[in-house]
Amino acid sequence: MVVSFGVKPQLVGKLVTLRPVTVADAPGLVELLHDPEVRRLTGTPGRPRPGTLQRAEQWYRDCASAEDRLDLAIVERAGGTYVGEVALADLDAGNRSCSFRISLVGPRAFGRGYGSEATRLTLGHAFDTVGLHRVELEVYESNPRARHVYERAGFVHEGTKREALHQDGAWIDAHQLAVLASDRPDLTT
Repeated sequence: MVVSFGVKPQLVGKLVTLRPVTVADAPGLVELLHDPEVRRLTGTPGRPRPGTLQRAEQWYRDCASAEDRLDLAIVERAGGTYVGEVALADLDAGNRSCSFRISLVGPRAFGRGYGSEATRLTLGHAFDTVGLHRVELEVYESNPRARHVYERAGFVHEGTKREALHQDGAWIDAHQLAVLASDRPDLTT
């Protein structure tokens, strides 16, 4: 079995559509990367702000042809608004595994079910279409809302990197989670 992210799908749920990122999504990516809450939750508040619009446009152009990663825009079905992105990256084709990442554009996208549905749709594609065996991620202790979403989608805690991030004067643990094709829940609901 050849495992690749060369085919860039469109995945449709009740709340969101996941589609390949395009250059037109670059302003949304820049907004996401500069959002203080997103930066805090992803452990990047003290790092230099990445991304000019031109760099974001180039990044999304490069994503279109990448076979070792899949970057999808999360778009509200109701209004067609870009509300974030999801990525399957670090593909290890031999072991049929990869990492998972999702980012939503701040408060306007939080708490609406977009992240939960995007996670389920992405995992369904990873296991049922691509044929992956394992998907893994890292989540900081300071982001319990995300960890809850991941665990509801079938991710299992595998370990903790103690005091892995220094943020706001405190040390924060990073948790390693993964889901296997053989032990995931029904992701269609």
